[in-house]
Amino acid sequence: MKKNRTTALAAAPLALALLLAGCTDAGTTATSGMNDSDETAMSSTPAVEVQGEYNAADTMFASMMIPHHEQAVEMSDMLLAKDDVDERVAELAERIKAAQAPEIDQMEAWLDDWGMPSGAEMGDMRHGDGMMSEDDMAALESATGDDASRLFLEQMIQHHEGAIDMAEAEIADGINPDAVALAETIIETQATEITEMRELLADF
Repeated sequence: MKKNRTTALAAAPLALALLLAGCTDAGTTATSGMNDSDETAMSSTPAVEVQGEYNAADTMFASMMIPHHEQAVEMSDMLLAKDDVDERVAELAERIKAAQAPEIDQMEAWLDDWGMPSGAEMGDMRHGDGMMSEDDMAALESATGDDASRLFLEQMIQHHEGAIDMAEAEIADGINPDAVALAETIIETQATEITEMRELLADF
């Protein structure tokens, strides 16, 4: 387990917020105050694309959701490494990995296009974001059998609820259409999975 990726959750999301503050309206104010010749030159630049429209909410969403997804993948890998877990829970873990790994790549590409760092460290995340602590991850890693299945479900429900809260904030405040669309997908997919996990928990 990469315990350095699950460092103290009380670290500073404020630092990321300060970093992102400089790009608050980077995508929407780039053309403000330009004269006609400036706008003509800019319109002839191939790098200027609709997907470049973004604000601080979009960059915050991608920066924070990347490590959030990475932890979900790590939790899934932990469960799948065990030989004695319920096959229904293992199948769910496979689906979570299959959905979230490509979303990580997508969000990293956005941040690269926007000239932003590749994502927050897990230590910048808060427990209120649904992130597991180092102790939580250690408990999952050491659990076996039905205990591992039950713990994975309980932790992933909390994890998904945090992701939904983050996605709802993006829908409310973000302007990048691709980022907002991803947020909507996250809400739909993970809400369905929460319902499934709660039903599975009744068997453990």
